[in-house]
Amino acid sequence: MDAVTQVPTPVNEPVHGYAPGSPERARLEVKLKELAENPVDLPMTIGGERRMGGGERFDVVQPHHHKARLGTYANATQQDAKDAIDAALAAAPAWRAMSFDDRAAIILRAAELLAGPWRETLAASTMLGQSKTAQQAEIDCPCELVDFWRFNVKYARDLLAEQPPANSPGVWNRLDHRPLEGFVYAITPFNFTAIAGNLPTAPALMGNVVVWKPSPTQTHAAVLLMRLLEEAGLPKGVINLVTGDGIEVSNVALEHRDLAGIHFTGSTKTFQHLWKTVGANIEKYRSYPRLVGETGGKDFVVAHPSADRAVLKTALTRGAFEYQGQKCSATSRAYIPASIWNDGFREEFAAEVDSLTMGDVTELGNFVGAVIDERAFAKNKAAIDRAKSDPTCTIVAGGSYDDSVGYFVRPTVVECTDPANPVFTTEYFGPFLAVYVYEDEKYDAMLTQMECVSDYALTGAVISGDRAAAAYTMEKLRYAAGNFYINDKSTGAVVGQQPFGGGRASGTNDKAGAPQNLMRWTLTRAIKETLVAPTDYTYPHMG
Repeated sequence: MDAVTQVPTPVNEPVHGYAPGSPERARLEVKLKELAENPVDLPMTIGGERRMGGGERFDVVQPHHHKARLGTYANATQQDAKDAIDAALAAAPAWRAMSFDDRAAIILRAAELLAGPWRETLAASTMLGQSKTAQQAEIDCPCELVDFWRFNVKYARDLLAEQPPANSPGVWNRLDHRPLEGFVYAITPFNFTAIAGNLPTAPALMGNVVVWKPSPTQTHAAVLLMRLLEEAGLPKGVINLVTGDGIEVSNVALEHRDLAGIHFTGSTKTFQHLWKTVGANIEKYRSYPRLVGETGGKDFVVAHPSADRAVLKTALTRGAFEYQGQKCSATSRAYIPASIWNDGFREEFAAEVDSLTMGDVTELGNFVGAVIDERAFAKNKAAIDRAKSDPTCTIVAGGSYDDSVGYFVRPTVVECTDPANPVFTTEYFGPFLAVYVYEDEKYDAMLTQMECVSDYALTGAVISGDRAAAAYTMEKLRYAAGNFYINDKSTGAVVGQQPFGGGRASGTNDKAGAPQNLMRWTLTRAIKETLVAPTDYTYPHMG
């Protein structure tokens, strides 16, 4: 068991603005040019050794300029997966034996490297590979990942310090918070480099070893993160990066006796498949695997008739269309009273959305970039086309798309008169906002319907100038969102301030960047030591 020591008090990493003429903007522009002009091979890292996957090779391209290649990865084979698991299990004894302070020092050094010399490199990679603007990349990686690493160290130390509150006379009770037995399989998404960095490192901080499979379209930044962790002192084999679609990796990992847990962010369908497969193999495992998942969302903004129009418009624009709506928390449905919508708001909001600048994210004046790939483009194109042909739907803003240069979909607002229409229930994961206009006097009926029409329960918001109405709405929608906002957009959870995660079809609500998540990667042992043991089996009542 680790001795209890103090760790640095975490603070949120300041967000750089990249304003014209600023030194950070100049550094970022240099890195953007350097990475764009020098495509590289993107290897796996297994047992500390870099090698290309044994399967088919694919290019990572810039979504806003899909003929521009950033690098090439290869699908991991079943043999690659077996090697990664073997390397993790071989590294496990020494990593478990390392003191928490030594493990924490690696993560804290990684945070300092990311906040300092690696900052613009990872921001530029995130911009180019995931089509994020400078602002969106900055708050993702470096800032959020730095926050994950710093706050996780603090939360982990607090967890390890937890001990029983009472002892009987002559008895010493204590807790030993152990790593899980086996390896953790971390599967990370394309949309946040911070999530890609947190999902393998949170279990590792708690003493676990990890096989990490990032999204193919996020491979460029993932490979750089692996190199940063190596520079921070991460021992070989503790985290093993395998690349590609992950099919062969899952075929091996989900059958393996030593699978101890899955740390996942991605689609609901994929997580349900993983859960079903684990269930089918449950008799094979040494222990019951811990399943931690953050999946989809159909996130909402509810406007009360007392809502401030400017606050509502900004919450919708930012919540729905920043990063092209490719956030699990992005606002994709809104409920607006007729008294606001029909009093010029519809036209004002449409004009603002149609004015949003869209294009190459290296042109820093743009507000949105491209969706991530051809599949995402096709899904959003189909959603727009369906809305155009649906008599209950009206395109209010946007509604166009073009993939000739990049995978561009205009921010789109659809007004729909049917609150049960698929536009209010289906996750498109793009810049698509569905609006339902309700009669002011039917506010409660609207809340009752929208609370359960979607399978998801990730984020939501109420915009209201009436405090009683806001409180009523928050209670009425208590189970409709794991993160709830009052007079703000439905996105932008900050580590250390708003632990993130939702329920229902949105995941296990284990709150990334919080103690709840780290507890999932520990296996607690209770120890009772009797200082002077009894030597007679009899009790007083027997005399």
